[in-house]
Amino acid sequence: MNEVKAKELLRKYADGNCTEDEKLLFEQWYLNLNRTNHAQLTETELEQAEREMGLTLAISPAVKTKSLWPYYSAAATVLLCLGIVFFFNKSNRLLTDEKREAAIALNEIKPGKNTATLTLSNGKSITLSDVKSGVVIDASKLTYNDGSVVTNNNDRQNSTTPSYSGQLKASTPRGGTYQIILPDGTKVWLNASSELKFPASFNQSKQRSVELSGEAYFEVAKNKMKPFMVRSNGQEIEVLGTHFNVNSYLDEKVAKTTLLEGAVKISQLKGNNPASYVLRPGQQAIAGNTIVIKNVDAMDAIDWKNGMFIFNKESLESIMRKLSRWYDVDVVFEDEKLKSKLLGGTVSRFSTVTEVLEVLELTELAHFKIKGRSIMVME
Repeated sequence: MNEVKAKELLRKYADGNCTEDEKLLFEQWYLNLNRTNHAQLTETELEQAEREMGLTLAISPAVKTKSLWPYYSAAATVLLCLGIVFFFNKSNRLLTDEKREAAIALNEIKPGKNTATLTLSNGKSITLSDVKSGVVIDASKLTYNDGSVVTNNNDRQNSTTPSYSGQLKASTPRGGTYQIILPDGTKVWLNASSELKFPASFNQSKQRSVELSGEAYFEVAKNKMKPFMVRSNGQEIEVLGTHFNVNSYLDEKVAKTTLLEGAVKISQLKGNNPASYVLRPGQQAIAGNTIVIKNVDAMDAIDWKNGMFIFNKESLESIMRKLSRWYDVDVVFEDEKLKSKLLGGTVSRFSTVTEVLEVLELTELAHFKIKGRSIMVME
């Protein structure tokens, strides 16, 4: 696709006026953006992309980015990538040659992948394959989403088809994500550095109870006779059948539950004045010492599930925690004041960490230095 055609489709894509064929063509072109030759782009085009991208990233009362969110800010993401190309081709690059050589020497810090560990009730662990999309749980066997059976080598001597019972635990490391389909058909997507505890069968209980540490997106199978309960970081969520996201990392100050479909009841389990609230679609419950309900763009909360980072007036401290989990890196702030700086913008989770940091540097609010698997955040 030539650049004239790309710019035309960019406008149509941002306005939501693409046909299905045009949308597919545009997205295929975007996915291959970093692997194509940009030498034919003129300096004027690149400078324009830089200015437009800067407007998308900068936090300002005059900037309105919400209209792009329903499209996951795909058009803005393309501008960000064009801006990165621009900065690679200009003499005043944001990353020094020393930083770039260090990144190349590391062979880049790659994004996370599908990987998780399933721990059985007897303490034995099964490593879930990173070439599979997820795992299905039932009491007699475990199968990947493509139908192939998970083999538990530790149990081969006792049975060719191992039996799974009791309490199970699925956990993802930093830099890992995985989908789990529970015995009742509920689908759960685990974000990086997360853990879900659940029984191998819900048949013997009056409710379907699970425990979460970290972040997960749930699509709960409907069962009016047996409510689904999620316990996480001092709160309990009760549902019958719905879609919602829970962010309850222990290193976050609050737990956030965002509802996309159906209804859920949030109950606070800690504090002197426990309370319960019912969420409607498009609402988010922020649970700390108290529970605060606010209206949000629910798609922002599941950006990670859709392969994106969407930063909407988000603190640099929060952003760097997300990067730390997904890229399995440590973060050090040179100045504590940098943590409170607010940034906005969109970038693919499948970018390398260097590419993401270059995008953040375009705001000129912070700069970064990569050393080994550590990132230094500087003024």
